[in-house]
Amino acid sequence: MPIIEVKNLIKKFDQTTAVDNISFTVERGEIFAFLGPNGAGKTTTIKMLTTLLDPTSGTISLNGFNVVENPSDTRKSFGIVFQDPSLDTELTAYENMEFHAVLYGLSRKVANPRIKDLLTLVELDDRKDDFVKNFSGGMKRRLEIARGLLHHPKVLFLDEPTLGLDPQTRNHIWGYIKNLSEKEGITVFVTTHYMEEAERVANRVAIIDHGKIVREGTAESLKKETGKDSLEDAFISLTGNTIRPDESGALDQMRDHARRWKR
Repeated sequence: MPIIEVKNLIKKFDQTTAVDNISFTVERGEIFAFLGPNGAGKTTTIKMLTTLLDPTSGTISLNGFNVVENPSDTRKSFGIVFQDPSLDTELTAYENMEFHAVLYGLSRKVANPRIKDLLTLVELDDRKDDFVKNFSGGMKRRLEIARGLLHHPKVLFLDEPTLGLDPQTRNHIWGYIKNLSEKEGITVFVTTHYMEEAERVANRVAIIDHGKIVREGTAESLKKETGKDSLEDAFISLTGNTIRPDESGALDQMRDHARRWKR
């Protein structure tokens, strides 16, 4: 049984259809890349998958839970690294992890060894007592990934996890993600505009455009279908060359729904 199952998902904002009747599945333990141009519906879809936004219609199942009907258990099933920074820079790395543990109701007995293991895994154990405000962008990203894994989630959502990072740091981040996926059997759902990253690490790819899934498959199958040598060229072939606006119109309305996270 897939760990994520989306059926006939629709999201409308007034007269605008941001997500238009999409269906897809994500298998347990795979790295699944969800790709699309700006404004294609990626952010709206992720907001629905992570309980921040209710669908207009359709169903979403995550780890066996109906996302709309059972948001609390759904949230316990996933970790998330947002595109925008979400760490408290006035706290140390360890304090950020401790705070997250409290939010998820983890006891000190459970949390402390888990924090140590994860900080070691992302090579931040020697900086655990340093304030996050003094960290580089790459270090902050690694800490966010560690934090997202603290409560043993079944799914890790990564929204542009390497945006703005240098190639060396991006390489390291993906090394950590692949290692975590293999070591802990975590399903990784990632969005990225770096097509070469998706081609290199994802088991499968779904491309969304104008709110619809236009193609789904492996990077190799998409390249073969379009007759292109790279996933980036295949992506452009399927979505066109037009520069797109972002989803800012929908984002304003999403913020009104963000309080649902606190239900």
